[in-house]
Amino acid sequence: MADLHIRREHSLSLAAARKIALAWAEQVEAEFGMECTYEEGAKEDRVTFARSGVNGVLHVTSDHFDLDAKLGFLLGAFKGRIEAEIVKNLDDLLKPKAGKKAAPKKQ
Repeated sequence: MADLHIRREHSLSLAAARKIALAWAEQVEAEFGMECTYEEGAKEDRVTFARSGVNGVLHVTSDHFDLDAKLGFLLGAFKGRIEAEIVKNLDDLLKPKAGKKAAPKKQ
């Protein structure tokens, strides 16, 4: 088994981070056949995801995303490619949309 841990800091509100996490869950369900469950909390949301050969949790807070996943034996051989794809998908969702100005970071 191979373990993945990806952390992305952000300056969004929990509500805005929740929208991104929901979009991410929809994306991995459609593209990779994942089954996702979304649990909202007061300070942290959790997206649990699974399919044959992989399972994990995306923790969603007002200042970061933490993704922890376990890859089975066969998918473990592709850990680097899988990690790169997850990072790209999450980073793309975190990019400010064209035509919108990025909100200033809180100090």
